[in-house]
Amino acid sequence: MIDSSLKDIAAALRAKRVSAVELATESLARIEAGNGRINAFVTTCRDSALKAAAEADARIAAGTAGPLTGIPLAHKDVFCTEGVLTTCGSKMLANFVSPYDAHVVSLLKQAGAVMVGKTNMDEFAMGSSNENSHSGPTRNPWNLDCVPGGSSGGSAAAIAARMVPIATGTDTGGSVRQPASFCGVTGIKPTYGTVSRYGMIAYASSLDQGGAFARSAEDCALLLSAMTGHDPRDSTSLERDAEDYSRDLDKPLAGLRIGLPKEFFADGMDDDVRAAVEAALAEYRKLGATTVEVSLPNARLAIPAYYVIAPAEASSNLSRFDGVRYGHRAAEYTDLNDMYCKSRAQGFGAEVKRRILVGTYVLSHGYYDAYYIKAQKLRRLIANDFAAAFQQCDVIAGPTAPTTAYALGAKTDDPVQMYLGDIYTVAVNLAGLPGLSHPAGFGKGGLPVGLQLIGNYFGEARLLGVAHQFQQATDWHARAPQA
Repeated sequence: MIDSSLKDIAAALRAKRVSAVELATESLARIEAGNGRINAFVTTCRDSALKAAAEADARIAAGTAGPLTGIPLAHKDVFCTEGVLTTCGSKMLANFVSPYDAHVVSLLKQAGAVMVGKTNMDEFAMGSSNENSHSGPTRNPWNLDCVPGGSSGGSAAAIAARMVPIATGTDTGGSVRQPASFCGVTGIKPTYGTVSRYGMIAYASSLDQGGAFARSAEDCALLLSAMTGHDPRDSTSLERDAEDYSRDLDKPLAGLRIGLPKEFFADGMDDDVRAAVEAALAEYRKLGATTVEVSLPNARLAIPAYYVIAPAEASSNLSRFDGVRYGHRAAEYTDLNDMYCKSRAQGFGAEVKRRILVGTYVLSHGYYDAYYIKAQKLRRLIANDFAAAFQQCDVIAGPTAPTTAYALGAKTDDPVQMYLGDIYTVAVNLAGLPGLSHPAGFGKGGLPVGLQLIGNYFGEARLLGVAHQFQQATDWHARAPQA
């Protein structure tokens, strides 16, 4: 049943063809069987999952079940979960058991979803390959020698390997969409402020946003609908009512204008990715959409702007991890300052240290105006470019990533090449727009290729509807790795 759509699973639960306890048991068995090779999960929650599943069965019997009641779910290990380890992929938090639930976790508990475990991730969500985790790298289920993408690579790999039907992630510069592309699943990052950041351990507060993974756009719509809504505990949470993101799934594509940024289709994209993306766009035209060329002239500045703003915010956010209140503390030190230094040096990995140092530098006296303020000005220009483009089109489309998944270790010694893998995704976060990646075919080595759809603010339902229509006409999203 794990391989079925959420609608089919929910129908089977209501018809008593399967129980929530049986579903949770199946999911846990798949994790046990495959996680040794893939390393998608860092924590499993057998006892609490079976208890929650039994409660879901009781809700189903009482007739009070919702669309997600009894559905196995995985949370990215960046979300705080009461009584369960929340490591954020870091030695710094390797022993941290959260005393409370993140808002997203609470909402999905209320919806009746059954958390079976926490997924692996790049340390503090800093990375594009899931190789920066203290728990070791996650492997791509399509090719175990390749990366799954990051930083939400564990969640994407868990969906691709059919360990769970749905999972949460976070997206700061593409960390839902890029691993969705590499692993051949569907992932959506909503408009900034739509999903509460309360209880989501911060990387870059003005960019971080919770997102959803599933096999299909239809399943993502059901998951996202349960995750959104105003949260007064998060000052960046938008005062908007929860939405039904499945409302546009059956809307035809006739008359839809798809904008193709000329900057996305210039040099830098691998030929196999280009071929899959162009074939997917041809399918959209068959479905009634038209394509128009648009321009995002400042898109080339998105990477430098992002890698000033994000490290600056990370430098501030991660200053709280000092070994005093919780987290890793050095075993030996001479005084308080020595404890700070040793605890942070031991607790943080190389990529986190790199970004903290960059962020501290650009915020320092004499460099703040030259780097940080200039990057924020570029951010506004990038948002203005999107606003102008949406005067000519309804959604924007292009590749999610310039390549398919690359080999483990291929870019670990060259951080700049790693950063350039986010060239098509980071501008969306800088502008605060919603973005979605769905499977669009396969490239060399039989590795998945993702197509990115970008919408205007609060255009999630339309994005999901557009992707759903494509998925009704194709089967890329239904294919699973042989392993």
